[in-house]
Amino acid sequence: MATFLYRIGRWAFRRRRLVGGTWLVALVLAGVAAAAAPAGEEEDLSMPGTESQKAFDLLDERFPESNAQGAEARLVFRAPDGQRVTAQEHKAAVADALDSLAGGGQVASATDPYEAGDISEDGTIAYSTITYTADAVDLTGPTKSALEDAADQAGDAGLTVEIGGSALDAEEEPGGTTEIIGVAVAAVVLVLALGSLVAAGLSLLTAFAGVAIAFGLVSALAVPLGLTSTVAILALMLGLAVGIDYALFITSRFRDELARGSEPEEAAGRAVGTAGSAVVFAGATVFIALVGLGVVGIPELTKMGMGGAGAVALAVLVALTLVPAMLGFAGRRVLSRAARKAARRAGERPHAVPATVGRPGLGVRWARFVLRRPVAVLLVAGLGLGAVAVPALGLELGLPGDESKSVETTQRRAYDLLSEGFGPGFNGPLTVVVDTSEAADTEAATERVAETVRDLDGVASVGDPVLDKAGETALFTAVPETAPNSGETKDLVNSIRDEAAGVEADTGAEVLVTGTTAMNIDISAAMSDALLPYLTVVIGLAVLLLTVVFRSVLVPLKAALGFLLSVGAAFGVLVAVFQWGWGADLLGIEQTGPVMSLMPILIIGIVFGLAMDYEVFLLTRMRETYVHGASPGEAIVHGFRHSGRVVAAAAIIMISVFAGFVGMSSPTIQTMGVGLAAAVAFDAFVVRMAIVPAVLALLGHRAWWLPRILNRVLPNVDIEGEALSRRAPAPASGSVPRLPAGRY
Repeated sequence: MATFLYRIGRWAFRRRRLVGGTWLVALVLAGVAAAAAPAGEEEDLSMPGTESQKAFDLLDERFPESNAQGAEARLVFRAPDGQRVTAQEHKAAVADALDSLAGGGQVASATDPYEAGDISEDGTIAYSTITYTADAVDLTGPTKSALEDAADQAGDAGLTVEIGGSALDAEEEPGGTTEIIGVAVAAVVLVLALGSLVAAGLSLLTAFAGVAIAFGLVSALAVPLGLTSTVAILALMLGLAVGIDYALFITSRFRDELARGSEPEEAAGRAVGTAGSAVVFAGATVFIALVGLGVVGIPELTKMGMGGAGAVALAVLVALTLVPAMLGFAGRRVLSRAARKAARRAGERPHAVPATVGRPGLGVRWARFVLRRPVAVLLVAGLGLGAVAVPALGLELGLPGDESKSVETTQRRAYDLLSEGFGPGFNGPLTVVVDTSEAADTEAATERVAETVRDLDGVASVGDPVLDKAGETALFTAVPETAPNSGETKDLVNSIRDEAAGVEADTGAEVLVTGTTAMNIDISAAMSDALLPYLTVVIGLAVLLLTVVFRSVLVPLKAALGFLLSVGAAFGVLVAVFQWGWGADLLGIEQTGPVMSLMPILIIGIVFGLAMDYEVFLLTRMRETYVHGASPGEAIVHGFRHSGRVVAAAAIIMISVFAGFVGMSSPTIQTMGVGLAAAVAFDAFVVRMAIVPAVLALLGHRAWWLPRILNRVLPNVDIEGEALSRRAPAPASGSVPRLPAGRY
């Protein structure tokens, strides 16, 4: 692999104008395609195979005139203090607002709260349910505007009016202030790490190019493939983070090769052949883990995985081709000004900058400290991560609704008003579907089901059944006493389904429980069931790939255990912040509750690949030194001398980019930002910087042991670039220095 990538690096360096022009054309085409394509919209979350989805499909078949998953809105009216919504002037205001919606485009029906009895016991709150003939994603701008105008009209008459339901759901748009701050921090870190504005600008420029192309492609394919804004934001988040990191790794290696005396073209080839090999491996792990999300069976999660995987693949291609091309334009200007001045003062050429002798860097000093006290470092780091991971034992999964939105939104205020007037369970009604096509008596079966549900603890009310035209399917609404995301509501859904089994056996009717609340419960349960199998596959893949790369048995096992520690600690942070509310105010999270059910698997898939980034870039230099005759301790110190600073900078960049998305209003993006930022921080600075060198120090030579049979069977991917050393030996100045005994 190293030899092949070496040739690509040299070719891109020589043909830099062709390569740069090609990527520029790709960028323009992606931008044009995105601008010409219609905007994608959100889709309802679904999971084929679950009971709730089966019920939705049955309703679409038996009640074709009503869209079971169609858009719905609730206009919630509240009378001024000391007044009742049933006063004549308020009745007139409500009637006028609803009349303005009657017969409007895409409106199927609008209920009269006074006729339907949808008024709170104290008479202060009423609501009207507006149903639409289209899904929320298909509602037009004029339709949404008419709904808002109706609310404003009633508000002008003195009522407090809020709008709940799915009709006003909007996509989250990237490009806020917090994301810009994250990128600014990344730019500062690059300048400090590389000591050169040219090198830092090059890394940012190439990363932005890859991200822009990925974002343009996702936007262009949004409608044909049904990609949502969350997919685009994930592609932006991942593409930006790994794009900057991959460019940093290759640029840093290029600078090292220049300092060792290589000509710029040779340095570019070697940088792509060595650091580029690690980029390919690291990118492949992220790609595989994200594509693997498709096995869970949730279409939205599959699309998120594919979008993120595509962005990572583009980042790898940019790093292998556009980065060396840009290095061809920059040349030795990627070296710091101090390095170039030192070379001129010494009367030498810039690429022959002598190695400075002085106080070792922070990475070297830290590595030597760990080598002197490996047991203490291992215990402190391991127990610390274990303590942070303890809250993960209480992890609860759910899907955010209007209750998780900011109190500044009308949806959240409508949710609160309905909870106040009708009870917390009113915002999460359950739809019970009774398929009586195989039953002997439709009416008796339906009444039996309704009576059974009515007698269960936790049910606030049960509505009258509604039959389809053929009289074979009945549905009715059961309102829980508890909030949609509460454990009691989940228990109620399970109780209804348990009781339904007996009813089905007696009557021959099939009973299904659905609705948004039931769908969320089913998806959360499926995600919980899939978590351990997916984690097992990811860990198994990690062990296999690392065994091939490092030709070791213990190094992969250590990496897998470290990955589990960092992921466990990240889950602990999610529970502490989103369930317990620790630091929630600082992050702008106004409502605690279960963790987004998609997050654990999504974070595992993403962090797996990112963790392998740091493992590969740090240990590659260690193994490269070890196979050339250095002792295990010398190899650890050498790895930190050349890769520690770069890995630390890369981690800070990723943390900054992920944290920049925490300020968005979408609970999904907020959870993703907090989880990924925490996971990267733990994995890079605790696992890779502390636990890894401590374990390697304790293992010594055994860390790099591989059974003979595996040595013969496993392919040699040559990620360290040994073939390049045989092909064209590096300058003598680049030889590995021996450390005096006891100095490490």
